[in-house]
Amino acid sequence: MTTPATHADPWPAPTTTGPLDATVTLPGSKSLTNRALLLAALADGPSVVRRALRSRDTLLMAQALTALGAPVDTSGEDWTVTPLDGSVPGDRASVDCGLAGTVMRFVPPAAGLVRGEVAFDGDEHMRKRPVGEILAALRGLGMAIDDSDGALPFTVHGTGSVPGGTVVIDASASSQFVSALLLAGARFDAGVDVRHDGQPIPSLPHIEMTIAMLRDRGVAVDDGDADRWAVAPGPIAAHDEAIEPDLSNAAPFLALAAVSGGTVVVRDWPTATTQAGDALRDLLARMGCTVSRVPEGLQVSGPADGWRGLQGLEADLHDVGELAPAIAALCALAQTPSQLTGIAHIRGHETDRLAALARELGALGADVDEHPDGLSLRPARLSGGVFRTYADHRMAHAGVIVGAAVPGVLVENVATTSKTFPDFAGFWSGLF
Repeated sequence: MTTPATHADPWPAPTTTGPLDATVTLPGSKSLTNRALLLAALADGPSVVRRALRSRDTLLMAQALTALGAPVDTSGEDWTVTPLDGSVPGDRASVDCGLAGTVMRFVPPAAGLVRGEVAFDGDEHMRKRPVGEILAALRGLGMAIDDSDGALPFTVHGTGSVPGGTVVIDASASSQFVSALLLAGARFDAGVDVRHDGQPIPSLPHIEMTIAMLRDRGVAVDDGDADRWAVAPGPIAAHDEAIEPDLSNAAPFLALAAVSGGTVVVRDWPTATTQAGDALRDLLARMGCTVSRVPEGLQVSGPADGWRGLQGLEADLHDVGELAPAIAALCALAQTPSQLTGIAHIRGHETDRLAALARELGALGADVDEHPDGLSLRPARLSGGVFRTYADHRMAHAGVIVGAAVPGVLVENVATTSKTFPDFAGFWSGLF
């Protein structure tokens, strides 16, 4: 992994001086917003995505769908989506994926359903993220795609329809490979029957989220057999979706309760959800926090001594890998050893998160070892210094969590948090 040049004027993360009490209202879920937008573009009538997250990733999805001929009105808090009309405006479109895996993987199947040529590209690091398995699957389902090596940039030659059928893929690198095919599958002539052949799929709650949203729109999904998902052909009903708060974005705020020994309430925490972030309730309780539901949402109180009372954690984070950076930061502060496993797949996220966490936590004095599928951490005295983020919003979350306990932590490129949380730094500082 190449170490990036440090941004000028890295951001000084604020440090707690005592218990911090706060009530937080989070922006909407990126995962839910981008799935809702894509399904609305494929629906049989206009839909509204209420309380949509306004962030770089979701705006890139809205722009991509608009380029395909499904205009998304993002002018207000509730976004209206007009479905695809069958052809790409001007017969040629370009899609900027930025650093959004959901755009790079979810939009190509939809591009096959309109007539025209759609070129996909993204940020430099995005050209390294895996997408070849999706492209090969789409070719097997009848789509024409030009690419050089199974990565960005690539071009979809849409004909207005996709034959569909059965396809075998290895989704061990990302659950998004399965979700991408399921989301558009009902619009394929024969539907889609996706079968996974490989190591266990990470982040299964995201597939469960996809299936629940399809069923909400009247789509028949058979998930009765392990590693197989079949979507029947048919219409996708127009559906107005109210977006839940992004529970993975709750991680740094709930961690702040743990670090400071205070109490943080996240408003409107759903009583039932498919979001991976819901696992924070169990993980933080195991580290010594008190977790409870209150009328406003979810309340977490840290140990009386704050981070000095945190207990280490042995956890398989395979299904909730997006929480790993925040949890690793807490484990670096804990008073007993930790072992985080099952997360080899996060090497293929915005950056190689395992290598990045080991390097950056270690640079601040953490006693951390990197393993093929995880991290081990032991108690150590941390000190200030620059914490690099590698253009990864979750790495920035890890940096500010450590900075809340350790004076002098300078978070490089904290603005990368805009991927899922606009003005995160200003909001975070305001809590102190």
